[in-house]
Amino acid sequence: MKTFKVLGGGCRNCEVTAEAITRAAAEAGVEIALEKITDMAEILGYGVMSTPGVVLDGEVVHSGGVPRADQVRAWVSG
Repeated sequence: MKTFKVLGGGCRNCEVTAEAITRAAAEAGVEIALEKITDMAEILGYGVMSTPGVVLDGEVVHSGGVPRADQVRAWVSG
C-alpha cells in the first residue's frame, strides 16, 4: 500500500489535490492511505515552502500547486 500525505493549510488547491489522488487510486484499483497535514512546522520539516505539497512513501514528490492528472496517475500506479 502506498502512503500519501497532502501538505497544506486546507486551501482549495489542497482539497483538489487530495481528491485527485483518491480518485486516481480508485480508478486504478490501488489501495492507498491518505493523510492531510496542516501543521506548518511539520510541512516545513519536509522542506516544502509552497503548498500544496505531496509526500509519497516519505519522499516529497510535488509542491507548489495542483499536480497534473498524469503525475497523480503515475504516483498511484508506479
